[in-house]
Amino acid sequence: FDRFTRGAASRSREHGTSGLGLAIVRAVVEAEGGTVRVVSDQARTAFTVTLPLR
Repeated sequence: FDRFTRGAASRSREHGTSGLGLAIVRAVVEAEGGTVRVVSDQARTAFTVTLPLR
């Protein structure tokens, strides 16, 4: 969930993502009082977002 910065200029966004997606998700969810969990194994990765009812 940490922000990712490319170290090499040769690796442009054309070849992948900016690495901000999960950091943004975490920031928005936590700002709303929720949590984000990740469970990963060799076959899959599952993300769970939990938000409080208001």
